Amino acid sequence: MKFKKILSCFIALLLFSCIFSTAVSAEEEYAYDMEYYSRFKGQNITLYVYNWGEYISDGGDDSLDVVKEFETLTGINVEYTTFDSNESLYAKLKNGGAGYDVIIPSDYMISRLAEEGMLQKLDYSNIPNFEKYVDEEFKNPEYDPANEYSVPYMWGTVGIIYNTKYVDEADVTGWELLWNEKYAGKILMFDNSRDAFAIALKKLGYSMNTNNTDEIREAAEELGAQADVIQAYVMDQIFDKMVEENAYIAPYYAGDYLTMSEDNEDLAFFIPDEGTNLFTDAMCIPATSVNREAAEMFINFMCEPSISAANSDMIWYSTPISAAKPLMDEELASSEIAYPDEELLANMERYVNLSDEAKQLMDELWITIVRSNELTPSFWITVAIICAAALALVFRNMYVKKKRLEARKKY
Repeated sequence: MKFKKILSCFIALLLFSCIFSTAVSAEEEYAYDMEYYSRFKGQNITLYVYNWGEYISDGGDDSLDVVKEFETLTGINVEYTTFDSNESLYAKLKNGGAGYDVIIPSDYMISRLAEEGMLQKLDYSNIPNFEKYVDEEFKNPEYDPANEYSVPYMWGTVGIIYNTKYVDEADVTGWELLWNEKYAGKILMFDNSRDAFAIALKKLGYSMNTNNTDEIREAAEELGAQADVIQAYVMDQIFDKMVEENAYIAPYYAGDYLTMSEDNEDLAFFIPDEGTNLFTDAMCIPATSVNREAAEMFINFMCEPSISAANSDMIWYSTPISAAKPLMDEELASSEIAYPDEELLANMERYVNLSDEAKQLMDELWITIVRSNELTPSFWITVAIICAAALALVFRNMYVKKKRLEARKKY
């Protein structure tokens, strides 16, 4: 009996020792390189970072404040602002409205910015974590084949989010759900041309990367016909509308669905049978940046496994760094929505940069056909009411003025 007790204690001690040594080795393996991160301390550098809204671990819900962690570690100040679409990011850069040092656009926009000379080439000797941690499948992508301009940040898929309380499961098959008149007034749509056209093109059986102008025009007609059932064109507004059940159906990103489902358990997500977009958002340095090396340090920091894990845990998007997975929430790391199987991935397309002709046509049609359909009967009724009220006010003022003049003549 005494021997058994001694043996049990020995085994317990051995197990504890193994666990402790594993934890220590993991901590040592992923420890910050302090010599590297201290290079700019005391130099009063400020970096201007431009990212998607709600797309970083910001200290909320007891999460790590990634920006503050970087500032403390490096002594570099960070001015952090957000955008809501690739197109708004492009417009801001094109118009020279801001001097950003790090931006995080999506794949197709990266190739467009690179082609137009709006990005700096990266010096990977200043980004050692790229080679060390970024998964091979995310290196040399179609949008940056020589890995000259970008380092992947997060990736994901586009699908349809719907409310199971109000949407019949029999209707949940493909992209046509976004055109279903049964749910008119409760359907949301992307508020950017690239994603909206991609959905219409997939619904028609075409590639979302087509440069065929006839196919693009046909997709525009589909989007025009959809206007009668659309409640609103949205981006970040989708969170409140879907969680608060002001809308029942919307196309959006898998990571945002996982976030929304935490606040409304009746929300569900599916990838349409016709296939969808597989996207990557990546970190780049604009050509106008004057702090390239410090910007590369920020990019390197975002590739630290512990930082990538913190960001993924907060925003529920998929990380391109497998070394981060053991440090992440287990539910997310094993989620089939965040990490779809090979069969689903095989039926997806990555965006590529379209021809100038196709881009221009798409943008023009988005404005002239899709946006014009926002002028619905209810819009004109509202305009008529406002005009009638304005005319009534004008006539009233004229009447009052006339009475005053008549009163003065009497005296």
